Amino acid sequence: MEERMNQDQPSTEGRCGRFWNGMDLLKDVTENKHFLPTGLEGVDTLLGGGLRQGQLTEVTGPSSSGKTQFCLHSASHVAAKHMGVVMYLDTSNSFSPGRIATIIDGTPGLFGQRAYGVQLLGFDLQPKDVRLKSIMRNIICESVFDIFALSEVLHQLEVSLLNDKEKNGGSRIRLLIIDSISSLLAPIIGGKYPQGRAMMISVAMTLKKLADEHNLSVLVTNHMVSAGNGAVKPALGESWKAVPHVRLVISRERGSNMCTATVLKHTLLYAAVFSFPPRWFLMYAGQQQQ
Repeated sequence: MEERMNQDQPSTEGRCGRFWNGMDLLKDVTENKHFLPTGLEGVDTLLGGGLRQGQLTEVTGPSSSGKTQFCLHSASHVAAKHMGVVMYLDTSNSFSPGRIATIIDGTPGLFGQRAYGVQLLGFDLQPKDVRLKSIMRNIICESVFDIFALSEVLHQLEVSLLNDKEKNGGSRIRLLIIDSISSLLAPIIGGKYPQGRAMMISVAMTLKKLADEHNLSVLVTNHMVSAGNGAVKPALGESWKAVPHVRLVISRERGSNMCTATVLKHTLLYAAVFSFPPRWFLMYAGQQQQ
């Protein structure tokens, strides 16, 4: 099951009923998958364009390393650039409209830009609060505090996306963020819930299905836990490792403003240095043993 979920599968529409050869898969990867830029230039370069639609990207790292800031910045950029609606599932009360406003105010060029190639005339002349409200309307935030609530929300989202596809040819939702998914899944994969790992894999399959069938970018965060001898590792363990298409680890040394992000898993590898407000992050690409 994990091996199957780790594959870069073509879109579900047209996939059923026949086999896909290598050229079909290559065409699906190169032509049918697009990127949602995060607005962080170095990260977008590193990821080959941003958060890939149809795929699940995981950002992991210790506490205060910048995972939530990454999510908020990505949501702000997608909403401000009118690339689509963002659905933000907040599992720890980390979503902050104030931080969104700060990101928007501190990011040159977010207002008055092009949407789908068309200049938004007059948008940059609107009062700041009007512009902020316009952006916030494109971010749907919902608090989710346990695995059962998450499953229900994902089911409702799937029904809504299917209805939008039938009625309107597709949904405006382009980015699904879960910050953090590990706070919901880690408690159930211990001994208290015998079916915990099966529940985790079920959620993983649902997320990848939503991404694939509805061309969403799915972004999740995963915290770190002790691995012994002072080392740390992603909280969700080996069973989860095969799930994300892309895995980034963000770290920051105590007392330092220099942070490092390591690519654990990606098909495209780049090197870049980027500014991740309010800190600087050194980005480098490479495979790392876990």
